Amino acid sequence: MTGWSCSRRASSRLEPYEPKGSRTVPRGEGGRKAILLPDYLSQYLSQYLSQEYALDALVEYAAVPDDPHREVPNPVWAALDAKRRQAYAQLERLQAEYGLEAFTNEEEQRRTMRGFKIAQSKLGQRLGRAWEQVQQLLKRRAAVPRRVPVQSLTEEPVVKLAPERKHLTNVIKIAAYQAESDLLRLVAPHYRRAGDEGRTLIQSALSSAADLEVTQTELRVTLAPRSSPHRTRAIAALCEELNRASVCFPGSHLRLRYAIRGTH
Repeated sequence: MTGWSCSRRASSRLEPYEPKGSRTVPRGEGGRKAILLPDYLSQYLSQYLSQEYALDALVEYAAVPDDPHREVPNPVWAALDAKRRQAYAQLERLQAEYGLEAFTNEEEQRRTMRGFKIAQSKLGQRLGRAWEQVQQLLKRRAAVPRRVPVQSLTEEPVVKLAPERKHLTNVIKIAAYQAESDLLRLVAPHYRRAGDEGRTLIQSALSSAADLEVTQTELRVTLAPRSSPHRTRAIAALCEELNRASVCFPGSHLRLRYAIRGTH
C-alpha cells in the first residue's frame, strides 16, 4: 500500500513499506483497495477541506424525515459528566494541597499521622466532602443512559437536511482536492517551498486570469505570470508537465496546451 505524509498545508506520498503510525482505513466496495491514512492525516484532511473547500457548508435548507429511533448523545448524561469533571478537578486540587502539607510536615511538631490529621482536620473534611461529591455524581451518571432516541428529546417531528445535493457537492469538492493534490506533486520538484506554499501556489494559478486561443488541433491556455519570478518559473514547469500528458479538452479532439505569458 502507499500511504500519505503531511507537512503543514501540503501532502505528499510515502514510499511503499515505510514504517507508518496508527491508521484509519476507509474501505471501498467489498473491502478491496483499502486506502491507508494515518490518523493525524485524516484529521488534517478534514480540517483542510472544511477551511478551503467549505465541506461543512449548507447546500440547501430542504428537510426530509429522519429515523426517530436514531440514538444521539443524552444531554442529561453530558451535564452530569461536566459536573463530575469539575468536582474531580476540585478533588485533585485538595489532594495536592493535602499532600503538600504532609510533605512539609515538621516531625518535631507532629510525629504521628494522627497528629497530622488533627492539625489538618479542616482540610481533611473538605477533602472528604469533595470525594463524596465525586462518588455521588458517578452514581447519578451511571443511572442515566449515555445515548437516547432522538425523538425522546423533542416533541417536534424528527427531520434532517436533505442529503442528495450535499453528497454530490462533497464528491465534487473531494475530486477538486484530489486534482489539487496531483498538481502539487507535479510542481513540487520545481518549487522549493512546495511543502509550505505549494497548495496556495496551485490555487492562485487556477484562479488567475488566462487567455484562450482555439486552433484546428489545440486549445491554448496562457496564464498570467505569478507575483514573483520563481513562482512563475514553477507554474511554467507545471505547464510543461501537463503538456506532456497530451490531454484533450473533454468532448473534443482539441489538445490542451498550457503556458505562462512571456515565458515562450
